[in-house]
Amino acid sequence: MTTAAVTSIVEPVLVTVRPQLRKLFADSGSSRRDDATGMTLSNGTIVPLILDAMEQRSGAGSILRARIRSRCHLTENEIATRATTIQKPRELHSNIELMDSRGAKQREFAQKELARLEKERVELIGRQDDLLKMFNELAESEDPQRRGYLLQDLLCGIFDLYKFPVVRSFTRNNGAEQIDGAFSMDGWHYLVECRWRSKLADLRELDGLSGQVRRSGKQTMGLFLSINGWSDNVSEMLKQNPDKSVALMDGYDLRCVLEEKVDLRDFLKKKYERLNLESAPFLGPLST
Repeated sequence: MTTAAVTSIVEPVLVTVRPQLRKLFADSGSSRRDDATGMTLSNGTIVPLILDAMEQRSGAGSILRARIRSRCHLTENEIATRATTIQKPRELHSNIELMDSRGAKQREFAQKELARLEKERVELIGRQDDLLKMFNELAESEDPQRRGYLLQDLLCGIFDLYKFPVVRSFTRNNGAEQIDGAFSMDGWHYLVECRWRSKLADLRELDGLSGQVRRSGKQTMGLFLSINGWSDNVSEMLKQNPDKSVALMDGYDLRCVLEEKVDLRDFLKKKYERLNLESAPFLGPLST
């Protein structure tokens, strides 16, 4: 390559970097700071940065590199080592900025999530208060038929509040069977029978629910809700039933759930645990 050709390549690069080089070589005793990291830069650490910038601009970088290396009395290994000394803090600084950015996004997400949960909590409290109000109004109602129908709605509302999959009142077997409701828990299905009558429930009413459970799938059990309770012999007769498939629930149980004295899910699990392990069909909230 001729001198003129080299000059034509080198000169445009020198126009760009000459002010930096002039300041570098004229002010050899001064120190500078890296804009990215804030660390102090000496001439020896600035040189690799300038060389790297020049090599990215043209093919004449090797000529300029030799001139500057000679002026600063640096070998190629020293240039590479000092370039690494600068690059590592820059990479660390970049990583810290990235972590800060991610941390800010995570904090923003956490704040939004907390706000969402608080809104959901307030809504749940409102719904629970409405259900308790509904229960109290039904307790004062003198219309037993209306009370019985609305009890099904009340119970479905409670199960929905606790995120149970719920099936509202339905018929099956060509309308031969009326099911007041059903819910699912831990892979099992539960048929529900609701009673709100002035007299105590007797064994014949529970036999109807027991038959519905037997005619269902193997992973099906029953929950018999009688607001005013049941006759004395019901619990003893259910203990003798080899199926152990029906648990009992009364009005006080329901009120304790609505007043948040017990958690519905935990309460039901303990009821069925006692039914299966101790053959006891009823477990009150004070026993949990």
